[in-house]
Amino acid sequence: MDKLKYFDTSKVKGKFQQVIAKETAEALESFCTQEPEFEQAIEQSGKTFQQCLDKITNGISASNPGISDIEIYRRAVKYYFSTAAVSFVMNIDLSGDNGAVNEKASEAPSNTLSVSLDEFLDF
Repeated sequence: MDKLKYFDTSKVKGKFQQVIAKETAEALESFCTQEPEFEQAIEQSGKTFQQCLDKITNGISASNPGISDIEIYRRAVKYYFSTAAVSFVMNIDLSGDNGAVNEKASEAPSNTLSVSLDEFLDF
């Protein structure tokens, strides 16, 4: 898949879609890199990125504009692969040296606190 072409954000229509397009495209590209089966699902779906954005912004309005990034990514993934799940982990570096924190919580240094926020986002 030509990800750059598929996730082209330059012609996205809709104000809510435009707001989330770039970051959503980057997340989906990352997921495709992580999981070839997900990339294959997108390729075979026949669905456009614009259609994905339209679907995942359904229910967002001027009177109800709030939605978390993780919820956007979950909706986007489910749009293409209904049984897939997205998990979210944040790490905090307690050393204060602004060092790079490992992306995998299991590899986090002993001075790093790792918290899964999934429980807080499922309401």
